[in-house]
Amino acid sequence: MMLRYALQTVRDRTAGFLGAFVALMCAAALITACGTLLETGLRGTIGTERYAAAPVVVSADQNVHQTTVKRKKGKTKTKHKAKPIAERAWLSEDLAAQLDKAPGVARVIPELTFLAQPLTPAGTGERTPYGHAWDSAALTPYTLTAGTPPRAQSDLVVDRYLADRADLKVGDHLTVQSTQSPRAYRITGIAAPTGDDVRHQTSLFFSTAEARRLAAHPGQVTAFGVIPAQGTDPAALKVSVAKVLHGTTAKISAGDERGPVEFLDAATARTKLISMGGAMGGTSLLVAVLVVVGTFALSVQQRHRELALLRAIAATPGQIRKLLGREALLVGAGAGVAGALMGLPLGSWLYGRFVAMGAVPATLQHTVSVFPLFAAVAATLFGAWAAARISSRRITRIRPAEALAEARVERTRPAWGRLLAGFALLAGGTVLVAVLSVLRTEPASTPVTFLAVVVLSTSVALLGPLLVRAAAAILGGPLRLTGPGGRLAKANLRGNAARMASVVTPLTLLIGMTCTVLFVQPTLGNAARAQAREGIRADWVLAAQGPGVPAQAAQQLRTNDDVATEVVRTTVRVGLDKYAAQGVTPAGLTRTWDPDVTAGSVAKLTSDTVAVSELAADQLHLKPGSTLKLTLGDGKPVTLTVVAVYAKGLGFGDLTMAHELVARHVDNPLAATVLVSTTRSQEELAAGVRKFPGVQVLSPDTADSLQAERQQANAEVNYVAMGLVLAFTAIAVINTLAMSVSERVREFAMLRLAGATRRQVLRMLRTEALSVLLLAAALGSGIALAVLTAFSVGMTGSAAPAVTPLVYVAVVGVAGLLALVATALPGRAALMPLPVTVATAKE
Repeated sequence: MMLRYALQTVRDRTAGFLGAFVALMCAAALITACGTLLETGLRGTIGTERYAAAPVVVSADQNVHQTTVKRKKGKTKTKHKAKPIAERAWLSEDLAAQLDKAPGVARVIPELTFLAQPLTPAGTGERTPYGHAWDSAALTPYTLTAGTPPRAQSDLVVDRYLADRADLKVGDHLTVQSTQSPRAYRITGIAAPTGDDVRHQTSLFFSTAEARRLAAHPGQVTAFGVIPAQGTDPAALKVSVAKVLHGTTAKISAGDERGPVEFLDAATARTKLISMGGAMGGTSLLVAVLVVVGTFALSVQQRHRELALLRAIAATPGQIRKLLGREALLVGAGAGVAGALMGLPLGSWLYGRFVAMGAVPATLQHTVSVFPLFAAVAATLFGAWAAARISSRRITRIRPAEALAEARVERTRPAWGRLLAGFALLAGGTVLVAVLSVLRTEPASTPVTFLAVVVLSTSVALLGPLLVRAAAAILGGPLRLTGPGGRLAKANLRGNAARMASVVTPLTLLIGMTCTVLFVQPTLGNAARAQAREGIRADWVLAAQGPGVPAQAAQQLRTNDDVATEVVRTTVRVGLDKYAAQGVTPAGLTRTWDPDVTAGSVAKLTSDTVAVSELAADQLHLKPGSTLKLTLGDGKPVTLTVVAVYAKGLGFGDLTMAHELVARHVDNPLAATVLVSTTRSQEELAAGVRKFPGVQVLSPDTADSLQAERQQANAEVNYVAMGLVLAFTAIAVINTLAMSVSERVREFAMLRLAGATRRQVLRMLRTEALSVLLLAAALGSGIALAVLTAFSVGMTGSAAPAVTPLVYVAVVGVAGLLALVATALPGRAALMPLPVTVATAKE
């Protein structure tokens, strides 16, 4: 019976359920889009290209491991954890002899992969260039379509893609920037891969001797490709290879396992996408619950009289709950399916934007299955049902006579349970803000930042009626001065506080969340840049338009009087914890760099020592003279002695080591920047590095501006990620305002019959909207300011969030425009029928 009545109600009150339908549909689309990103991180395929002809690939372990053993009550528990390293790990070439002994092996091909950037006007497009030895061409396989293999150190074979793009022919010369100084090579051949599976990279093949020189890892290889003997099954080959390598740390990969070995950035991006998709999905779910509950509460409030009459004719509280629950499930089912289908193209667009921005490599293929759709529909159904149950608590708990009375006149005081929950969430949000002020790492602080905004916004939703009445009391005087429209607006704010509160909540969330998203990255980035500006003593900075500044360029500028400090950046692991690190040239370091040393001296920096930031020193309990064990970017473990502790860790990373040590263990040993202390002019320095293509001599201020541009580009990824949540919140604002105004048709008709003009009613609506906007702007801005200040204190040590006034005004202005438009259009539509017709119509 209840299901039939629910179907009849949904059919007869389609307009009334439209707002809830839109909110649920958008929530389902958002959850589906985030779910596809999460699934791509978990199950996304990384196809192999270079190793297509090698069924089995042997590579180095790309993880750092930690095993802990706990003994409790006579039981022993062993836990093993692994975390990926930042650079490519290398294998000893001596393993080739062991591999040759494996049954079923016909040939073992060593592979070298290293930086090799062709310096051509056309560039390489969307493909990443890599250098290899010609001996490994058989791994794909590449075959010559013109010319001969490279034999001399100056010989080079390019692939067909690069030859066509740069219009290169056999006999031409091509300058390549690799790990050493740029060098011109003579093209002796052009090669093409078998098939068209190579789509994400372009290959440059050198002679074996030259490839080993450029790879700069003597006695080591990137991987081994194992070619089976005729008739040998790949699975059996993998087993035999594993047996001969038993006891080593080498990893054996076959089939789809070869892709992550070839494309390390794609394997790393999986972790990032899981984190990003989970964070987006979690935030989206919290926002969706808040918005959907608010929408259903408004929908139930609009039907208060109908539900009160049902109570009066003997409908039990259980029957009312069942009715509302079944209505919610019906609306949720339709909205969930529609939203889930909308979420698929939305997820694909989001993945495409991340690829275009470089946050996710195209080699990690977007994966879509039915699981995100089912999850979105299930979450929508549960959210709709839960929202209906929460919204119906009041109408099902009070006596029928009270329900009829409240159907006409709003309660003057919210329920005690609502107030207690609101104050509890306010206290919880305050605790989160306090916790945020002591978090000093970005991975820890970022989720707490957005969680604090949602929790505080939820407290606003619960305490909304009180806040609206307080705002009405404060704004009462100014509103009276604006004429009849202002006096009517004041009366509505005071008498219909619950309805107005349902509008305040999404506006508060929109302003608070938008300000947090827009200003949290600049707060951290500006503090880091300020530390870097203060710590750089150099007169000039060398930077490169390509992969980096060659060591020979810095050497060219060094004299007895001039200092050139090369800076190479990487990431290292201390245990399983990740720390940003840099390598700097120790000679003359204090002339170009001042990280605000608080203990020890950076003058003692050598290949066996390290300087650490105050954050790292606190976390790892270090001081000058302490011993620090860490794992370098390529997995090499080292033990260093701490010689200094410095304050400017945001600007220069948590660990600083000698350039010589770091450069040997990174994929790109070229300097990110070179700090130069000299009395020579910019023109003289530029003349000294003219033979190095793309190397520029910049002032520290210009270098800082370029860093700001890169910072903005990195922040755009977060803007896109959270932009969907903000768009959903904006839609919720429009949806809630439209619902709130549309249900007041009879009220407007009665005002018209009492003598109010159409213009006065519209002025009343605008005044109400502006009053609500003022309250929401104050609450949202207060929430954002509290959260951003706490974030700034924790991450930078100072309560100075980076808020751009013009951007803030634009955020409030857009929110105001949404509020006014979403109020004016439904308001004009509600005033179109004749007042007499509306007043005498059946409710």
